[in-house]
Amino acid sequence: MAETIILDAGHGGANPGAVYGGRREKDDALALTLAVGEILEDKGFNVYYTRTDDVYESPYRKAQEANTLGGDFFVSIHRNSSVYPNQYSGIESLIYNYQSPAYEMAVNINRELERIGFINLGVNERPNLVVLNRTQMPAVLVEVGFINTEDDNILFDARFREIAWAIAQGIVRTFYPGWDIYPLQDFA
Repeated sequence: MAETIILDAGHGGANPGAVYGGRREKDDALALTLAVGEILEDKGFNVYYTRTDDVYESPYRKAQEANTLGGDFFVSIHRNSSVYPNQYSGIESLIYNYQSPAYEMAVNINRELERIGFINLGVNERPNLVVLNRTQMPAVLVEVGFINTEDDNILFDARFREIAWAIAQGIVRTFYPGWDIYPLQDFA
C-alpha cells in the first residue's frame, strides 16, 4: 500500500480553537489525530502530520506543506462548537464541494462515527476554508462532536479509541470499500 494521508490536528500553540470548561479543541484534536495516524501507519498507509505537538501553523502554511508532500488526501480533525452550551450535538464533515472525491471519504467517516453513537449532521460544502480550498488533493475537515456539549464530550472520552478506529476505517474504506480494519477483539 502506498497511499499517503496528510493528517492535520486543528489549531495549536497560541490558538486553542474552541474552549469549554477548561477543555481545549487543540488538545482533543491533537490526541485524536495522533491516534488515527498510528492506526493508519499500522495498516500500511504513509502518514504525515501537520503537527505532532502544541505548535501553531496557519491554515495556509498547512495547505502548502501538504501540497509539497503530495498526499492522496488531507484530513483535518477538529471539534465543533456552538453559541450556547449543549445547543447542538453530533459530527459533521466539511469539504470544498460535493463533486470532489473528498465527498466519498467524508460520507465514509461520518457513517463510521455514527456507528460509535454520534448524531450524523452530514457533509457540508465550505469552499471558504483555506485547508479545503488551498490543498491540491481532496480534503476533508471532520468536526468530531461539539466541545461545548456534555453528551458529545462524554462520548468522545468514553469511546476515544473507537472514534480513532472509526475515522481510520472511513479513510481506508475510501481506498478499499470492502476492507474492514477494526480489530477482532472488543474495545476495552
